[in-house]
Amino acid sequence: MPTAPPGGFAAAAVQSDPLAALADRCVQCGLCLPACPTYGHDRLEAESPRGRIALARAWALDTIPATAASDTHLDHCLGCRSCEAVCPAGVEYGRLLVAARSRQRERRPAGWRQRLVERLAARPRALAAGLAVYRAAYPLLPAAARPLPRPPGRVRALPRRAGASTARVSLFVGCVAGAYEAPLRAALARLCGGLGIELDIAADQGCCGALHEHAGDTAAAAALAARNRAAFAGRGTVLSLASGCHDSLRRALGDGAHATDALAFVAERAGALRWRRTPQRVALHLPCTQRNVVKSVPALRRLLAAVPGLEVIELDAGFGCCGASGTQMLTEPARAAEYRAPLLAQFERSGATRLLSANVGCRLHLANATAAPVLHPLEFLAECLDDGSAAG
Repeated sequence: MPTAPPGGFAAAAVQSDPLAALADRCVQCGLCLPACPTYGHDRLEAESPRGRIALARAWALDTIPATAASDTHLDHCLGCRSCEAVCPAGVEYGRLLVAARSRQRERRPAGWRQRLVERLAARPRALAAGLAVYRAAYPLLPAAARPLPRPPGRVRALPRRAGASTARVSLFVGCVAGAYEAPLRAALARLCGGLGIELDIAADQGCCGALHEHAGDTAAAAALAARNRAAFAGRGTVLSLASGCHDSLRRALGDGAHATDALAFVAERAGALRWRRTPQRVALHLPCTQRNVVKSVPALRRLLAAVPGLEVIELDAGFGCCGASGTQMLTEPARAAEYRAPLLAQFERSGATRLLSANVGCRLHLANATAAPVLHPLEFLAECLDDGSAAG
């Protein structure tokens, strides 16, 4: 009879399984429950981080079988990582979620919508062509066949700064943002122009891979990371505009390149910019990834506070997440809309004329349910820039 290791065979099994080891850091205190959007929505233990961690640990140790019902609880997780931000035990919930979904995907294929989105995101030309067709057909489509807002029209090239530039930085575009964020890229170029900085868009870059990784397709995510690592090799500062892409981009870049949130980049240099008086009321949505991962909320607040006459209303209604969650707004549209509804209701009551959000997925999800303009904060700030641009 074999001799049991210290702590017994169960402890040895936990130590030998990386997923079980991640799960075992949870002390089951429950402090994550109030921060979890899905627990607030459903009030079920299995829809909480603590419940999902317990499920993942049990699956890893093969103490309970995976079922369709238990898989659904893992599917529902929005990946907001609000639980990670408040966890006293330092549980790396983001890593645990990816590991659990990776194993889930090995035994259960992803749905067709998820697979379609992943394939298009990984193929920039196919995605651009598909969105061009979608834009042309949009007026003829019924509401149920409009999962995203209509893409803008003509793609504008980045404006060139008149005169010499003192610096040059690269810009990460991503996948769906290529079609939807041309006005935002032009706005960032204008802001950077006021700082004497020129933007450069590296060829051969592509999707950051976050939507693949968060759905358990780690192999595709690694391939996309390698592509971006090669595209940005030695380029120094690489600006990201989407808070949902930033962490994947940061981990992908190799030596000689580092990811910087564009909001933080502009905020650090904002003393050289002059803002015109803008007596407007705007609503600000703070994406989960901006709050819990990128942590650029203070920089954004400083930028908006510098605009004379501007009134900012921060949206905080609902469950703590808009429900976009990468691809969930496409794969679970009805459920995603339930998370979005309280935020839009608060926006309507606020009297604000614009809605600002720093993540492309959140903006698309919110814009698909309101006629009001939904902008990246930097796009709005470029409108507030004084004609003189620089204060010297």
